[in-house]
Amino acid sequence: MTIHEIVSLVHGKILCGNVGNEDSVEYCFASDLMSDVLTVCRSDFMLITGLSNVQSIRTAEMSDLKYILLVRGKTPSPEMVELAEESGIVLIISPYSMFKASGILYQAGLKGVY
Repeated sequence: MTIHEIVSLVHGKILCGNVGNEDSVEYCFASDLMSDVLTVCRSDFMLITGLSNVQSIRTAEMSDLKYILLVRGKTPSPEMVELAEESGIVLIISPYSMFKASGILYQAGLKGVY
């Protein structure tokens, strides 16, 4: 599924990062516990989280992730956005809960990592 399709489905907005028409993901993982994210043995997924601080960016860096979807209408700090830009991470925000965003994306065809 393309990133633009994901943004549309979750009524999201891209805050930073370059997204081409071909950029896509097949897998997602939803968690607010960054220690759980670090246990995932793949790097080709989008992280869905409500953790709106630099820890989520640092975790994405360590996991080689390119996409983070912030849910629950969380607004990232300027430092978080700046770090995401420096790291080449696409940061997306959505007003939906983690449950609703995950359900919509699962129903649309994205797969869970487990």
